[in-house]
Amino acid sequence: MSEPVPSPQAGQTPGGSQARPESTRTGPGRLLVAVYALFALSASARAGVQIATKFSHAPVAYLLSALAGLVYILATATLASGSRTARRIAVLSCSFELGGVLAVGTWSIVDPAAFPDATVWSGYGSGYGYVPLVLPVLGLLWLRYWARRARASVAPMPPAADAAGTSQAPAEAPGASNTQVQAPAEAPGASNAQVEVGSLPPHS
Repeated sequence: MSEPVPSPQAGQTPGGSQARPESTRTGPGRLLVAVYALFALSASARAGVQIATKFSHAPVAYLLSALAGLVYILATATLASGSRTARRIAVLSCSFELGGVLAVGTWSIVDPAAFPDATVWSGYGSGYGYVPLVLPVLGLLWLRYWARRARASVAPMPPAADAAGTSQAPAEAPGASNTQVQAPAEAPGASNAQVEVGSLPPHS
């Protein structure tokens, strides 16, 4: 009798290999990666030209623009990769980006003299339609969705054989447990038929 073959667990292919979830660049993630790539290109190119041509005019603003460009490049690369390690780095990148937008935006409003030229994050990204403020929030929400999806895809499930309650011992034959080997019965009176050597009369 053949044994039941357990069904593959969730997150595994029929061959037993681990099934890898889709990348974060699929679906709506394509648009997110495209927007990040656009900001990475524009912010880094703009900062590079400003630093090379007129750095002394607004050094703080130009350095912050260069920092924003590096953050956008890192976020683009990690979101496009979609691996587990890349998603962790993307979470840190988007979190730093959101903190930078809030900090620089507040600084530019409180002390506008420190920003003769606006940066990408000045005024909470008002020069770019506030997209720099919304972008890291969307990135973090997208990464949170993928973190839940990845955990669900690798969550172990009991095999079908265990769930059905199989793996039982074969049933014994009726009355087999009561069958015992008994010693052969003695003949009637055999236990009393003993020869006492001391009671025999002596031979003459």
